[in-house]
Amino acid sequence: MSGRMMKRLLVVALACVAIAVLGVLSFSESGRSSGGVRLTRQVDGSMVLADRGGNAPVLDVYEDFDCPICRDMHAKVDATIRKLAMEGKVKVIFHPVTIFQEEPMRSNSIRAAAAARCVPEESWLTFRDELYAMQPAPHGEASGFAVEDLVKAARQAGASVDECVRSQSYAQAHLAETAKVRLQGTPTVLLNGQLLGNEAFDPAALERVITGGGGVTV
Repeated sequence: MSGRMMKRLLVVALACVAIAVLGVLSFSESGRSSGGVRLTRQVDGSMVLADRGGNAPVLDVYEDFDCPICRDMHAKVDATIRKLAMEGKVKVIFHPVTIFQEEPMRSNSIRAAAAARCVPEESWLTFRDELYAMQPAPHGEASGFAVEDLVKAARQAGASVDECVRSQSYAQAHLAETAKVRLQGTPTVLLNGQLLGNEAFDPAALERVITGGGGVTV
């Protein structure tokens, strides 16, 4: 092989290496541009939606899936909360709890929350939407969240977790974690540990209070 040919092969090889390196860098940059926002399940069953490498105020949302006021708040501000989380402006921690002690609300709530623990992270927010859409009514009278309905809702959210939902295997764990939380009612919304009032139901007011607050490391 001539020296000229060797030089040409070397140039081509170096060019391929350069392209490969640029491809890796481009992939890394595109990954970084997403902000690293993801939904993560915690040991206690809470779900964290956040840029885990960012600096943002923390919004704790305590909700009971059988609570009509929680459903009302969800309808009004959930889109705003998710938007701010995806923009890295807030770290949201969803805490499903069972606040009701009377039937049928208590059992409704437990079935729904236990099923939610079965659903994987990538389908959980959609399943949460399904739960509020199928909330039993009238409140205080209707039994609902039947396990077969919950199985169907999970499938609609993209999760095949039939046996887990049917067995209600997370019911006791859910109740054990709920017992550790002292709440007057649901929804309870805290921003950096401070209780929010009516602004938790107003998208514009909630966004103002979140974006105007101080940051905390998450």
